[in-house]
Amino acid sequence: MDTLSYKTVSANKATVNKEWVLIDADGQTLGRMSSIVAKFLRGKYKTDFTPHVDCGDNVVIINAEKINLTGSKWTDKSYIRHTGYPGGQRSLTATELFDKDPTRIIENAVKGMLPKNKLGSALFRNLKVYSGAEHGQEAQKPRTINLNEIK
Repeated sequence: MDTLSYKTVSANKATVNKEWVLIDADGQTLGRMSSIVAKFLRGKYKTDFTPHVDCGDNVVIINAEKINLTGSKWTDKSYIRHTGYPGGQRSLTATELFDKDPTRIIENAVKGMLPKNKLGSALFRNLKVYSGAEHGQEAQKPRTINLNEIK
């Protein structure tokens, strides 16, 4: 019997093709940029996307200090954490967190868009955020992505 057999190809750790991607955050809106970065980390743009495998790219974000927040989010948006002790809830506004470390705003936004499990933790390790234009991944020769051309 000569019939064609189409098999669903499922990617695994050995067959995944991971690349390095460079994204410039200069003048970008935080949420819109973060959702695109999360898709790159997850691998949703690839044809062999497999939901339970780390098949995404390694992403490098530069110029984190030039990110934009729309409306009055600089004063109204709050980042809440807990120390682990009773009454240990602490909060910072976006401006206060930005003054401490501008990379943490982008890291918090992207981490919130990834799965909340072991896979999400592994995907988050593939993200590198730098506040300036200099980054430590020149040896990997990252491919530059223009976010204005991606939908």
